[in-house]
Amino acid sequence: MTGGNSRSRSKKTKQKATLQPLPGIDMSRAFLFPNNIREYRKKRNVGSLLQLAQRIPSITYIRLSKIERGEIFARVDELRAIGAALDVDPARLLIDIDDPAFDIADWAAEFQPHGSVDPLADSLAALVAAALRARRAADATLTIAALEMDYGIAPVILSRIENAYKPIDRWSAEISAALFRVMGVADADALERQVLDAYAAGDLDATLPLVANPETRIGKTRARVLALRQELTQTQAPAPPRRRAKAAHPALPKAATPPAVDVLDAIHAADSATVRLVPVFGAPLADGLIARTPTGDQVEAPRLAGPRAYGLRIGRPTLGAGLPGRSVLVVDPDRFPSAGGLAVIREGDGLRLLSVAVDRQGRMLGYSEHPDREIALDDMAPEHVATVVSALFE
Repeated sequence: MTGGNSRSRSKKTKQKATLQPLPGIDMSRAFLFPNNIREYRKKRNVGSLLQLAQRIPSITYIRLSKIERGEIFARVDELRAIGAALDVDPARLLIDIDDPAFDIADWAAEFQPHGSVDPLADSLAALVAAALRARRAADATLTIAALEMDYGIAPVILSRIENAYKPIDRWSAEISAALFRVMGVADADALERQVLDAYAAGDLDATLPLVANPETRIGKTRARVLALRQELTQTQAPAPPRRRAKAAHPALPKAATPPAVDVLDAIHAADSATVRLVPVFGAPLADGLIARTPTGDQVEAPRLAGPRAYGLRIGRPTLGAGLPGRSVLVVDPDRFPSAGGLAVIREGDGLRLLSVAVDRQGRMLGYSEHPDREIALDDMAPEHVATVVSALFE
């Protein structure tokens, strides 16, 4: 074979290598903030993250879940609130990642079970991330603002794509279409061919090391945890005692005012209110769905539940460790969910449980972790969306 074909031979060899997992990808890149929240939650017998969230009204369930999972950094005020709820010094919630005994893979094992990550899909996500970075570096008009205004890709979504936080087939149809337009391709297959060709040609050599680099994650975590420790020390320093003038006589306690009769009547009425029971449904289906199959059980519904409320046994931790699989939710189909809560949607022949958040454009999105799903709730018919009004843990 002539020397003129050596480049072609090299390209084919490298392109074939992309069929295997790429070397050097940080498999723990989603976990920026390893912490001891889960450990202390279990030590304090707080069985689920939802129970902890009920003790901390200042932090939504969604944000608290992301903090415990290490996906986002907590603020100092949030650490203090979590520490107070768990009766622990907030500084103890922080982890020293440079401790030789610490292993990020071991810490993340409960959130990222062995075998839950597809190495090929993960590698393709990294190549797409590197290709998008290269595309933006080559075109000065593709600013963050332009991508948001012209393509509808919000900065937070852009960051997640460029850091390969999830496989490309798990993005919503809207985000995928916007990404295809930015990259100048028609669909996912064309995007895959484009990034494989770019990788084989060496066009991603400069940007690929910027994606999923463990040293980048470690440096960011180390710096932020140090800053949190320092801020906790500063804000928790005891204030010097104030001098108070001596009182001539000790103040006499005020006589307690007896509660009004109508308040007592309301309390007694509430205690004697009739308990309302609703039927429980639920059987596991494929892909994280739940069948509305009667279980023969009943659970108590809260007073705020509507007349069509029902119980739903979820069976599996589809929202991650924050909501145990052995849980029964009370679902109200006549209420539309709000951000920070939980939703149940109709999908085919089953029901899907989602956590609810709102993005930068004000769109309401539902998320599932096992399997990984992102669903635009605003696009669904209201009669197919219900809200969770209470939860019971077995």
